[in-house]
Amino acid sequence: MNNLTIAIISGLLYFIGTQRVGYGLSTATGSPIVSGFIFGLLYNDVETGLIIGASIQLLYLGVVFTGGNVPNDQSLAACIAIPAALATGISVDVAVALSIPFGLLGAFVDQIRRTTNLIWLHKADEYAAKCDIKGIERCALVYPTITAFFIRFIPVFLVNLVGPEAAKFLVDNLPAWVTTGLGVAGGVLPAIGFAIILLQIGRKEILPFYFIGYFLVKYLNLGTMAIAVFGVCIALLIYYKSTMEHRKDGV
Repeated sequence: MNNLTIAIISGLLYFIGTQRVGYGLSTATGSPIVSGFIFGLLYNDVETGLIIGASIQLLYLGVVFTGGNVPNDQSLAACIAIPAALATGISVDVAVALSIPFGLLGAFVDQIRRTTNLIWLHKADEYAAKCDIKGIERCALVYPTITAFFIRFIPVFLVNLVGPEAAKFLVDNLPAWVTTGLGVAGGVLPAIGFAIILLQIGRKEILPFYFIGYFLVKYLNLGTMAIAVFGVCIALLIYYKSTMEHRKDGV
């Protein structure tokens, strides 16, 4: 797979994964694990792509976009770090550590997009003064989408176009202590992601379910699919019980 094709696909994945045209589609496409699967197919190494994508995904499981703000960008981190890792053969831990700066940079990219939207906001005011509904619709949908495409697609395209060679040169010339440090940091960072999750779900009425899942995996050696089935069944039981109680109360 040549660099041009990888660069184009990476740019499109980043644009689709952050555009929020259909939240379900964009959320799935923008997740590192999905990006890892796609890049794994392109590089004929799906297993490694999924491992890297899942490892990066752990960093962002507990991230909340409070007030619509984007504290970091998992999609940008994945669309640059994963293809670079697959092209150069660096370890998973190093790939995870290298993805962090790009995730932080994504927050600035989003701020640029929001700033440019002010242009179309003021233009929509002009159309509103003229009662031009079509013009308002274009300012709300068409123009911001086109602008966001260039803001998101071009940087990722350019980085991936020259990125693998640059990343390979960097990795080949890094001192051993640097790569070792990146590997250690990459191994610790997923634990931070889990810690953030615990802060989010650390309410006393939810924690028992967390520990039930943990001990089912630890002592009964149940797989992820079995735990997921148990989780769905428990969620349905709680939902139906709550529904029945509301009916009894006349709600």
